[in-house]
Amino acid sequence: MRSIETDKPLKMNPIANQRWTPRSTVAAIIEQKGKFLLVDEMIQGRRLINQPAGHLEEGETFIEGMLREVREETGFEVKPEALLGLYVYRTSDASLTFHRVCFIASVVEEIPNAQLDEGIIGPCWMTRDEVAAAPNLRAPLVLQCIDDYLSGKRYPLDFIQD
Repeated sequence: MRSIETDKPLKMNPIANQRWTPRSTVAAIIEQKGKFLLVDEMIQGRRLINQPAGHLEEGETFIEGMLREVREETGFEVKPEALLGLYVYRTSDASLTFHRVCFIASVVEEIPNAQLDEGIIGPCWMTRDEVAAAPNLRAPLVLQCIDDYLSGKRYPLDFIQD
């Protein structure tokens, strides 16, 4: 197979003999009184801490996906305030690549008796230092996004055209 744009051969996944495709994900940084809203979750038998985050679904905009993931994983309704950044994360064995669109959002309200996604233990609020000391972050992006937020990185929401 060759790229239509460059006429160069496309990179293929040698194991599956398929074209390489990154996973599109969305995430949110939600800070309130010096603490960040995070998700305590079980993934493949391991208890991990992550931002509210997940895969973009067919037909969703990035913002719609972020709002859905926050609601499904934390039981909070939030309002998007800004784009924090675009991130690339490769798993340690390089078998998967994730393209993460991370937003900054603020809490609107907590949904009473919200039904959270399977595997979610619940939302938790942690300081930056507590996150840095946690031995069970899902990925290095958890702390990197918090540090980027604290350093003042912000982009207008209309940076994304979808």
